[in-house]
Amino acid sequence: MPAPLLPPWLWPRAAYVHVPFCARHCGYCDFAIAVGQDHQIELYLDALTAELATLGEPQSVQTLFLGGGTPTHLSASQLERLLATVLRWLPLQAGGEFSIECNPDTLTVDKIAVLADHGVNRVSLGAQSFHADLLAVLERAHQPDEIARAVERVRRRIDNVSLDLIFGIPGQTARLWHDDLARALALGPDHLSSYGLTYEKGTPLWKRRQRGQLQPLDEDAELALYALAIDTLEAAGFEHYEISNFARPGRRCRHNQTYWANEAYFGFGMGAARYVLGRRELNTRDLRRYLRQTLAGESATWQSEELPPEERARETLAVQLRRAEGIDRAAFRAQTGFDLDAVAGTALAHYVEQGFLADNGRSVHLTRRGKYVADTVIEGLLRESVNKEDDSCRQRRE
Repeated sequence: MPAPLLPPWLWPRAAYVHVPFCARHCGYCDFAIAVGQDHQIELYLDALTAELATLGEPQSVQTLFLGGGTPTHLSASQLERLLATVLRWLPLQAGGEFSIECNPDTLTVDKIAVLADHGVNRVSLGAQSFHADLLAVLERAHQPDEIARAVERVRRRIDNVSLDLIFGIPGQTARLWHDDLARALALGPDHLSSYGLTYEKGTPLWKRRQRGQLQPLDEDAELALYALAIDTLEAAGFEHYEISNFARPGRRCRHNQTYWANEAYFGFGMGAARYVLGRRELNTRDLRRYLRQTLAGESATWQSEELPPEERARETLAVQLRRAEGIDRAAFRAQTGFDLDAVAGTALAHYVEQGFLADNGRSVHLTRRGKYVADTVIEGLLRESVNKEDDSCRQRRE
């Protein structure tokens, strides 16, 4: 295996494990999931064990994240098997972060005990809303009163709790969103993720929109909800450390910070992605194919690519700018081999002049105005870098 002294953008200090099983398909979900396939869970754990074994030897990590799907859809005994297997191949270093995604209606006392006994120290709870009618629009399985009960149960054994909320739901008003934020804060979470609703092509929610069965919020209304989240959560003492994420001091999600730094990570399970030694790979999203290939000793990889250095630098720019601290010029140069100003060109100065970026000479980050149009700013910087590369290629040809 590669030497552990490799930098974190080449060799992983983080690992993600995907558990696709769910009780139902939420309307907005575009993740790799398996509904009505509970009879395949034990076989899936066999396949996951086989895939983890391809590491050859255990690889210690600083962060572990079990996502889905709904990992806590598994029974307590299945969860115990899953966690023991993951920790066998991906032992967590002392002081590491071990997160798991959960739905409120799946967190029984015995499952929480299994999580805590195996070192899970951070629970990310998919609350989404505290209003039954909005949960129904999203086709969520839980009811609002189950959220508080789940938080109370978790806190008996695990003290680091994060809540996910969604804004921009059809029918959602500023009053309802403010109430969601207030009810979430009343539960004393350590971390809050606030995501704008997206209509991913092919999802049930997208199909209902196409048929005219629901009316999306307009951009101005959605922006107002985002601004309300920033104001409310910052006033409550949360730091807005990434476009969609807020944390109390010392409670940032360390695992997700790996993604936003564009550093390496392991990925195992159906539909899981990984980024190792500069190569990105994506496993098949088809459950039967994943089981067949993995149990036969074959790779479950469906897509694979290794970006040229210039494209990797642009990708690093795009993800790092989502962070509150933005992009540190010296660190960017060390990680990519390129100067930030050479990659982004005159677009940097343009967005600083427009008030969307702040530049202190050492680093560049989004302003409050810039956060409102982050995707547009990032696209503009990337477009400039591509145009510069095209110009350079033309000059070389001439």
